[in-house]
Amino acid sequence: MSFRPTFRFLAMLTMFLSIFLLVPALIDYVDVGRVYLLKIAGVAFALSLPTWYICRKATSFSNKNVFLVIVLSWVMTSVFGSLPFYYSGFFDSYTNALFEAVSGVTTTGATILSDVESLPKSILFWRAFLQWIGGLGIVVFTIALLPLLGVSGEKLFNVEYPGPSSEKITPRIKDTARLLLTFYVGFTFLEFTLLSYSMPFFDAICHALTTMPTGGFSTFNDSINSQGAYIKSIILLFMIIGGTNFALHFRVLKAGPRGYIRDREFLYYIGLITLVSIAILLTGNWYNEESNTLDTTFQVVAILTSTGYTATDYSAWQPFIKQFLLFGLMFVGAMGGSTSGGIKLIRIVAIVKYARTELKRSLHSKAIIPIRIGQKLIPDEVIRKTLAFFLFYVAFFFIASFCFILLGDDLQSALGAAASGMGNIGPSWGAYGAMDNYLLMPMLSKYIMMFCMLLGRLEIFAVLVLFTKTFWRS
Repeated sequence: MSFRPTFRFLAMLTMFLSIFLLVPALIDYVDVGRVYLLKIAGVAFALSLPTWYICRKATSFSNKNVFLVIVLSWVMTSVFGSLPFYYSGFFDSYTNALFEAVSGVTTTGATILSDVESLPKSILFWRAFLQWIGGLGIVVFTIALLPLLGVSGEKLFNVEYPGPSSEKITPRIKDTARLLLTFYVGFTFLEFTLLSYSMPFFDAICHALTTMPTGGFSTFNDSINSQGAYIKSIILLFMIIGGTNFALHFRVLKAGPRGYIRDREFLYYIGLITLVSIAILLTGNWYNEESNTLDTTFQVVAILTSTGYTATDYSAWQPFIKQFLLFGLMFVGAMGGSTSGGIKLIRIVAIVKYARTELKRSLHSKAIIPIRIGQKLIPDEVIRKTLAFFLFYVAFFFIASFCFILLGDDLQSALGAAASGMGNIGPSWGAYGAMDNYLLMPMLSKYIMMFCMLLGRLEIFAVLVLFTKTFWRS
């Protein structure tokens, strides 16, 4: 395997990230007169340019190169993204700066910051922008901007969007990437416009940038808790949009709003939000703050779509069944092909249907019973991959939980952190609850958490394949 195509791709990615950094660099210069962000951008661009030039003709990608590029793109973006945090002086260690960057790029929304409002606007914008570029995927994002990249876009797209609902929406994969980016930018701008009616201009930009990728970084210390009903309603709507399959948005654009109703997974998605919200409201006093209809629905959607916003202190909800329902949603996730984390609803549905089919086969051993979701036939190969993904996901959740306990966390904090990291949720329970942060998490635990974030965001297989002997064998 030649590493030159990988170096070329990463060099181009670094150059683009350096260009993106010019925006917060300008904000920082206008706001406080500092130029350190401009220096970081300049040095990174200067170092990556020779690498790109040397490897510029290496355009042939093997399957191994694709997996390596996917993982290293996220790692490099995280490392690059951590530099503005570290040199800003607001992070007391590089570990904390890297944690914030990984959380941003993977759209997890977990933070080590206790006073977000004290940060300069440049850093607030950069952490929001990291979530935005991470939301749709660094690789798809890059393909959309680099039509002359010389890489098989379909290979990259299939690794970035694995699972039963991965689909092309145009015949050419580059056109698909551009169309996805168009929807992404369009929804972001629309949300910003709606938020700006009742929110300061800068805060509206940052929240629009972190809602569409279902990230959840806020510019306020209490997240969305103190915002009015209008702001919460707008963010709630766009969290639902971000948790919807982007290919479905395209079909609806062509066929009309009925496309949503005809999609079986979307109906499961909306139905689950409705049922869990009603169940939580019915298990307590309707007049308690935590049982407020808007806040309850907001929190259900935030966790299901893996958006790290908090509208209320859900970790204090009583009775405990409310917290248990929210904890379960951490594993489910929203629709496949969306920007959310978790196992994904389409996989959960496929596993349930497979289990039901096996029960029928136990009674009729010779029967051929196809597995369908709506009108779509699910091949056995997809079912096998889905089951393997589910087993790996659960296994890593328990391994991470056990590691957190060994490093000093109580059971509730450990389970919550593991579920939050693997599902790219952000806030969790215990020491890392809705109104807390990850600052006091042990250093080694932070690196385990970062690994969980990357593992969950890249949907496990793209990462694990790098640890096999077969991958590195010539």
